[in-house]
Amino acid sequence: MWLLFLLVACSAAVLSCALLCRAALAAARTSPGPAPRPASGPHPDGGTAGRRGPGLTLYEMAYLSGGPHRLADVVLVLMAQQRRVLLADTGWATVVDPVGKDTVERAALTAMGPAGQRRIPAIRDALVGDDAVRELGDRLVTDGLAVPVAVRPGVGGAVRLVWGAALLVLLCTAASYWTAPPGADTGLLLAWCSLPLIVTLGTCAVARFELHPYSDWATTAGARQLPGTVRAPASPALPASLVTLALRGPAALTDPSLRAALHSSGA
Repeated sequence: MWLLFLLVACSAAVLSCALLCRAALAAARTSPGPAPRPASGPHPDGGTAGRRGPGLTLYEMAYLSGGPHRLADVVLVLMAQQRRVLLADTGWATVVDPVGKDTVERAALTAMGPAGQRRIPAIRDALVGDDAVRELGDRLVTDGLAVPVAVRPGVGGAVRLVWGAALLVLLCTAASYWTAPPGADTGLLLAWCSLPLIVTLGTCAVARFELHPYSDWATTAGARQLPGTVRAPASPALPASLVTLALRGPAALTDPSLRAALHSSGA
């Protein structure tokens, strides 16, 4: 029986590491590097959140950090802070001012429906297929900053898979130890079981130094453009709270009412 557990551990380790190598290779092949971008000038959306500067816009940071769902959270919180949308702690969004300042805001207002009220998860799902969000994603892919749809989930998902395989190896090692026949050389058994554990942990260590930060949405070039601290890009046009939300998600919000609204809706 212990041989069966060892076989499962080795198979999980080899398969997960192979998938990580494949994801890293696919990301490298589809990421030739960012194309030249204008240093200044208005963003096609026209809103302050989407205004192009020397770095990434708020919408671009949200998309590269968490995809369309993170972008939806950012635009909803942006409008809520400006008292143009009401976010209830029950997970509902209600329109207060039906005028959007850019195409993403207008898409969010449209996603709320003619009644001007809808649950936040439904708004997130509607924005995924909206033309404005797809154009933003396509522009980031063209610039070499976002991972194309064809290679998602990317390196981040593959790294999580390897960590899961390492946990499975530990469980299989424990199961092999307890099911080993009486008189078996447990030292040799543990030595064999340590091999897949070394493979998985070694692969994770290499990925940590070579591929970090991991992302299912941003390429290596895109991840490097994400700010390392939320204080750096803060400005009157880009409040630090919104940048924090874009980079880290709803859990990083300091406003308890907004955090409750996004978390109660499944964020």
